[in-house]
Amino acid sequence: QVQLVESGGGLVQAGDSLELACAASGGAISDYRMAWFRQAPGKEREFVAAISRQSVSKYYGDSVKGRFTISRDNAKNLVYLQMNNLNPEDTAVYYCATRTSILDSRTYYIPNRYADWGQGTQVTVSS
Repeated sequence: QVQLVESGGGLVQAGDSLELACAASGGAISDYRMAWFRQAPGKEREFVAAISRQSVSKYYGDSVKGRFTISRDNAKNLVYLQMNNLNPEDTAVYYCATRTSILDSRTYYIPNRYADWGQGTQVTVSS
């Protein structure tokens, strides 16, 4: 089981940028596909982005496409989420997660296909 710790969240204004990081321990993230999800109060957990083990394939949720970028540094055991042009609808707790199975177009966005989860980092965007 991999332990994940997210960081980089905070309070920003609309239009600002933030970069989140997910640090893994207890295993090599090169063995896993990785993803970011988010959850706003009263809402279901929402898929944000996913990345294959060697960064060949990337998937994004429709609401963040063109604004967010997922990346990874396997040597450092880190996964990143660069978030640009933030808006209040991006306010949520952001989680990173691991997945052992191949990312496929039918299931990459489904939370229960991911195994290990971090505790999350809060992102708040004011208008």
